[in-house]
Amino acid sequence: MKIVIAPDSFKESMTAYEAAVAMENGVRRVVPDAEIYKVPIADGGEGTVQALIDALGGEKVTTKITGPLGAPINCHYGVLSNETAVIEVAAACGLDIIPTDKRNPMQTTSYGVGELIIHALDKGIRRFIIGLGGSGTNDGGIGMAQALGVHLTDKTGKAVRFGGEGLMTMNHISMEQMDTRIRDCIFDIASDVTNPLLGKEGGTYIYGPQKGANDEMVLELDEAMAYYADIIERDVGVDITHKEGAGAAGGIGGACLAFLQATIHPGIEMIAKLTGLADVVEGTQLVRAGEGKMVHQTGCGKAIRGVAESACCHDVPGVA
Repeated sequence: MKIVIAPDSFKESMTAYEAAVAMENGVRRVVPDAEIYKVPIADGGEGTVQALIDALGGEKVTTKITGPLGAPINCHYGVLSNETAVIEVAAACGLDIIPTDKRNPMQTTSYGVGELIIHALDKGIRRFIIGLGGSGTNDGGIGMAQALGVHLTDKTGKAVRFGGEGLMTMNHISMEQMDTRIRDCIFDIASDVTNPLLGKEGGTYIYGPQKGANDEMVLELDEAMAYYADIIERDVGVDITHKEGAGAAGGIGGACLAFLQATIHPGIEMIAKLTGLADVVEGTQLVRAGEGKMVHQTGCGKAIRGVAESACCHDVPGVA
């Protein structure tokens, strides 16, 4: 009997690989001679680095960056055996690393994401996978852009501040000082959501409150994000207003489109392809999936939905 085990990570409990091993042990108690394929997965959020290292080989690299509150933190990213850097936004500015009483999207910054990119560039990396899930910021990715050398200034010509406060005072963008090595890079973005940048279904309205935004902040940040999009179109020549996924990670998705000329992919589809999930599911008798908590969002582009769809395509029963 051929069985595929493809869990996401169980947040704060097990990595996807550890969960897969535990599930394999359970299967073998019932079917000791089963042919088992463990395929740890992720959707662009926490666990993406580990899932791809487990599947493709590679190592974690640790460095000190600017955390979401502006203080230095230790952070890791992955370097795969094919010399691709895998960066999780969650590791650099994730909600889980911001204490509840300090969650304030007017101040939290994505600067550390840009620092991770620079660190990988210094190691000679020119291909990147960036997972957008789990961010604790809503700064439109301006912090990331600042770390890469993009000049974002207010009406007086001064650099804007970190966080939503900077987003609200921005008046001009210059890419003349951006790190020139970025032009030689390929950026693939793995996003676990498809929200646009603006409006009731945009990243600010849907995810801003969990990052500490009250009703007034949501209105102010969404308005600032609209102005930001206009400035990007005027000064950079890229229209991100209606792009699917631009609102992911508090607008970091839009910044990746504008400043990195990145391509946004549905996270689970991208990870499933890289880990070979679709290949091993064919001819299987059973697919087992799992994650730390299954809620209504599980069916909206999250990892478990991707596993279920892969099983359905091959008419294989699945259990989560």
